[in-house]
Amino acid sequence: MTTTFFVYPSNPQGFNHRIELVGLDLWRMARIDNVFVYPSIIHIERFKKALSDTLSLWPFIAGRSRQDTNEHYFVEMSDSSIPVTVTKNSDLMKWPFNSNVIIDFYECSLSTYIDEVQVLKLFDNTQDEPLVRIKLTEIIQSNEWILGISWAHELGDAASCLYFLNTISCLYQQKEPLLPKPHFERRLWKQDEADPSLLPMMKHLRDAKSFDEMWKKFMIDQEAYKQVNLCFSSEQLKILHDLINENLQVTLHDALIAYIILTLNTYCYNDDDQHRILRTKTSINFRGVSDTIAPKNQIANSVLIMLSENFEDPYSMSSIAKTIRQSILKSRDQTFLERWLATADTAMRKMTQENHLADLGFVSNEIIVNSNFRYDWASSVDFGYTDQCRFYTGWSGAFYLRIFRLNPMFDENTWLPKDRDGAEVIFRIDKDLKEKFVNVIKQDMEDNFKRVKK
Repeated sequence: MTTTFFVYPSNPQGFNHRIELVGLDLWRMARIDNVFVYPSIIHIERFKKALSDTLSLWPFIAGRSRQDTNEHYFVEMSDSSIPVTVTKNSDLMKWPFNSNVIIDFYECSLSTYIDEVQVLKLFDNTQDEPLVRIKLTEIIQSNEWILGISWAHELGDAASCLYFLNTISCLYQQKEPLLPKPHFERRLWKQDEADPSLLPMMKHLRDAKSFDEMWKKFMIDQEAYKQVNLCFSSEQLKILHDLINENLQVTLHDALIAYIILTLNTYCYNDDDQHRILRTKTSINFRGVSDTIAPKNQIANSVLIMLSENFEDPYSMSSIAKTIRQSILKSRDQTFLERWLATADTAMRKMTQENHLADLGFVSNEIIVNSNFRYDWASSVDFGYTDQCRFYTGWSGAFYLRIFRLNPMFDENTWLPKDRDGAEVIFRIDKDLKEKFVNVIKQDMEDNFKRVKK
């Protein structure tokens, strides 16, 4: 049994005002599809009211995509509805997946639990496609409820999506949300502000490809590489951080990434000049660097992809972590950031005009880091089920590190205490190297990382 209802803002605030999108928002064909699992009921009427009130605070989300004749892109805050589909599942005994955050797209799919935004209909002014769709599924036999959200990437990045969901969850519980007043306006960049000398740092935009080319490349990666899910406790992360020279002032997160790279270089690519990791491309949140660029409450795609310098020593954890931190600090220099964003804006507009997509696939000697470690998705969207909500998402890529907080664990009939500062790392590795790599990590964990070269 499936029903769909349409939720409007409780107090319309959009007034058809248009927000112009910048080049960095134009992640065409891209969505954020996430799933949350709850141990018991989500009350429909309370949920509808919380969503309706949230849309009044977030009129941008209740808008529709528009494009003008000059190829400028907008979200028109039309105070339109968001569809919510509710369905009952009587076949499953319980939620079918374990606690790993990312389900292997090549083997399983979360699509059953998601009502996907039809991205092909966006920016077609004859269409009325919502920018967000929500689906609630009740597993009757276990009484578990699943919330699935599909979010058009043009609205904003993962942080934007999280803050929107957190607002619904908090209003459902009559609590104050993390982001009480979101900011939707973007700073518009001029073409003459771009710096072409930065384009070599933006190979993913410079070498953009057609959808067919990217899909073919994606499927080859899915078949040629196997997914790895690595879970680190907060205690293990602290040990890794303590291995690095304290004078370098790197973060725990830097240390974790450096350890993964060091392990790959030492045990998998020691004599492999093509695959040895020499630098990183890191997705970096630039909110708060300057309010004139993106204030902390910005709802947009406020993330840049920063290419690091080569590691001085690719077999030293401290050297790798130091280089990662230096690239992040460089990206937060306001003058550099303004040049980078203006250049990326021009590149992404050109890419969109040519109907191409960014190429985020594997590049020799590089690894991409796209981390959500700073966000606790499950706790932020728990609808009152403290430490009992689990978060899931799809897609992993070759040498594309995704990092999340650990999900809570359910052991038969008991919820175990949650390790709030632990991390799960997910990426795809060569099929014939997966077992070797995983075994090295397991041995390091058993030895408390005593073999790791600092």
